[in-house]
Amino acid sequence: MSTPDLTALIADRRPALLAFVAGRLGPTLRGKLEPEDVVQELALKALRDPPPPGRDPFGWLCHLAEECVVEAHRRFAAGKRAAGREQPGNVAVGDASQDLIALLAASITSPTQAAVRDERTDRLGVALASLPPEHREALRLRYVDGLPTKDVAERLGKTDVATRVLLTRLVQKLQELLAAGEEG
Repeated sequence: MSTPDLTALIADRRPALLAFVAGRLGPTLRGKLEPEDVVQELALKALRDPPPPGRDPFGWLCHLAEECVVEAHRRFAAGKRAAGREQPGNVAVGDASQDLIALLAASITSPTQAAVRDERTDRLGVALASLPPEHREALRLRYVDGLPTKDVAERLGKTDVATRVLLTRLVQKLQELLAAGEEG
């Protein structure tokens, strides 16, 4: 694969790669390392050493992304940086609904489905858009901002139990909508 083709593939599949990485970063790493940083690192690796002939280029990029995440975990585990003492330094930038879509798409799909993630992400975006604003807000607070359900409940003016039930039902509904979209 030529460098221009590889560069175009990385640019075209960047949202899917970001979602893939976001799903692999644990909460500790997510507090200090942006998925964008990992995707940039994998892009440099990919351009230095292109995929072997016959290998699916996107699958290979996901493999490189996985390696970059593992390397980041090792850097923390090796004591070069004490992950447990780190304080979150990143600030959510951009459209929070896009962050929610990427995060949910990454958590609902498996690595073997990476090739179809873009289409699924689009369907998830449509499904989220069909929800009432309060429901989207509940999902964002819990899964993007990472708030405990009691804090989400407080912000929504609901009980913790009602919020847990709401979140469970919303995730089930999104999964059903995605499954129906795959069949149709």
